[in-house]
Amino acid sequence: MEPIYVTGHRNPDTDSIVSAMAYAALRNAIGDRQFIPARLGHLSDETQYLLKRFNAEAPVHIHTMRTQVRDLDFDTPPLLSAAVTLDRAWEVLQADHSIPGIPVTDERGGLYGMLSTREIADYDLQTVTDVRVEDVPVFNLLSVLEGKMIGNTEADAVSGQVTIALPKSRDSLLFSGRDNIVICGDQPDMIDRALLEKVNCLILCQTEISDELRKKAANTCVISTPYDPLRTTRLIYHAIPVARICTTENLSVFHLDDFVDDVREIVLQSRRANYPILDENEKVVGCLSRYHLLRPRRKQVVLVDHNEVGQSVRGLDQTDILEIIDHHRLADIQTPNPIYVRNEPVGSTATIIASMYQERGLMPTESLAALMASAIVADTVMFKSPTCTEKDRRMAERMARIAGLSLEQLGRDIFSAAVSDDHPADSMIFTDYKEFHIAEHDFGISQITCVDSEKMLRRKAEFLEVMKKRCEEKKLEFMILMLTDVLAVGTHLIFLGDGDIIRQAFGTTLKDGECFLPDVISRKKQVVPMLSALWG
Repeated sequence: MEPIYVTGHRNPDTDSIVSAMAYAALRNAIGDRQFIPARLGHLSDETQYLLKRFNAEAPVHIHTMRTQVRDLDFDTPPLLSAAVTLDRAWEVLQADHSIPGIPVTDERGGLYGMLSTREIADYDLQTVTDVRVEDVPVFNLLSVLEGKMIGNTEADAVSGQVTIALPKSRDSLLFSGRDNIVICGDQPDMIDRALLEKVNCLILCQTEISDELRKKAANTCVISTPYDPLRTTRLIYHAIPVARICTTENLSVFHLDDFVDDVREIVLQSRRANYPILDENEKVVGCLSRYHLLRPRRKQVVLVDHNEVGQSVRGLDQTDILEIIDHHRLADIQTPNPIYVRNEPVGSTATIIASMYQERGLMPTESLAALMASAIVADTVMFKSPTCTEKDRRMAERMARIAGLSLEQLGRDIFSAAVSDDHPADSMIFTDYKEFHIAEHDFGISQITCVDSEKMLRRKAEFLEVMKKRCEEKKLEFMILMLTDVLAVGTHLIFLGDGDIIRQAFGTTLKDGECFLPDVISRKKQVVPMLSALWG
């Protein structure tokens, strides 16, 4: 069963993380499928504090949803050891004609080479003119010939010219010397000559050796086989290890994590029939052919707490989006088929998911209820955000009762843990940061929620330096940093760009790139809409 990833937006806040966890738990609890919570970035101090406090495991960290080799229905043929006989390899290849090549592995399971019928055919044609074999293991010969040893059982390997013994009258075609592997049938004179010549190996086809001749076999490896001479000859050549003929150089090798787009480019420039696939430990796990690239399996995702491509996982266009659960404005995500979308004008996505637990008659665990209550409190800024609704309060109170928590104390704990003074400026800015594209304007907005904005303002120069670098890297028109003060119930706004934008959108002026917006708490409902209205 393929997993379905439930993921929030990039630079995830507590609501994004908790919503992914809660919805995945809900779907798994009612027995739908394998839902896995995921995150697209590092956890904020606030979220880490809450996960640790309520003994919960963080969602899996994913970087992209681009289709990878692991998403393909690639072949998993038998793996051949480099020491396996060519005869056995041929049997494996003939067992499944749909697999054009088989990986050859070393003793660790790593890739040694690739073997196909082409390499075997090339080798067989070479044996027509080059009848010599070198260092063929005796164990291999006994295996392919289904033979048994007769005399000189200490031999480990044999070498020589492969010769079928002919009648004695054909002297010009007879063998001589030790450097021979002689094949003969019920021919006592040929057997006697071979033993006198002390040939390297004597193979007896469908016959036995007399006791008199056996005594002469002290220096010759003698093997008896039930096969006829013609078949025996071919099998001798097929007794060599596959390591000797398999392709080991200029191989295109892919890994499970390689992206299919990149693999496709390499395959189009190559003429091989298939390609080995390795895992993260460099062990062979299968083979890839061209036709596997035609219809790759697409990863399946559920999006929570966002519905914009720019805020979603990289490679989203290569996935199947199954559902969207959100509380933001509808944006630019498109799907080829109808999907389930639940978008409500509430202050937190966790509020929507808490409602879904209630609708299904399922009570979350104390830990999960505590996290959902925390997400609602954090996203509504202790119910002071203009996005907050009566439903947010009601669901937060219900989750707090299940978890045995005080919402007021929970809120103080959350915002005390949200910002640490010793964190680098870039870490603080990008913890809760989003980029927008509205009416041909590209810009970014970061929000830091705190209980002492004056302390944060002392680091204004550091923040501006990070903001300037980000604008240059991403070619942004401007960037806003919201220092939202929970106690002051307002936002100190630090701006980098054309100050007329702030003057026209909010009816205020900047002083040294900074202003205070009383009662402005929400980026979603009080900042982005004003900019959208400015540009019509």
